[in-house]
Amino acid sequence: MPVNPPLIVVLNGPNLNMLGVREPEKYGTATLDDVEALCAEAAEEFGLAIDFRQTNSEGELVTWVQECRGRAAGIIINPAGYTTTSIALLDALLLTELPVIEVHITNIHRREEFRHHSYVSKAATGVICGLGISGYALAMRAMAELVGEDED
Repeated sequence: MPVNPPLIVVLNGPNLNMLGVREPEKYGTATLDDVEALCAEAAEEFGLAIDFRQTNSEGELVTWVQECRGRAAGIIINPAGYTTTSIALLDALLLTELPVIEVHITNIHRREEFRHHSYVSKAATGVICGLGISGYALAMRAMAELVGEDED
């Protein structure tokens, strides 16, 4: 009987649907479809399943995080603009009791001062920032290791 691979939910916050168009000098020319393809390839390499989503709505993002409890093995999240503002997102991530990896395409610590603080980091097992979209593939590798440790 085949075993289902661990499910990793990859969540993306506001304006990430505009990748490739929005400030390409900061975010590059890759689109969100490119990010999804990269995540799918990495997931397959590491024996994981993914559920890849993007929303511009904070409430929808919180609901998706809540739905991960009991359904997913881990969460990779680029909270985008909600990084610095959403205590509701922090609370939802904490209640899942899952490993969480926070990803940012740019290095938030080299940007405007208000971007330096992340509520999400308080729930994150790890944070990857400033490595472009390849940070998502690195997050998938790290998640595979974290999920593997949980199974041991």
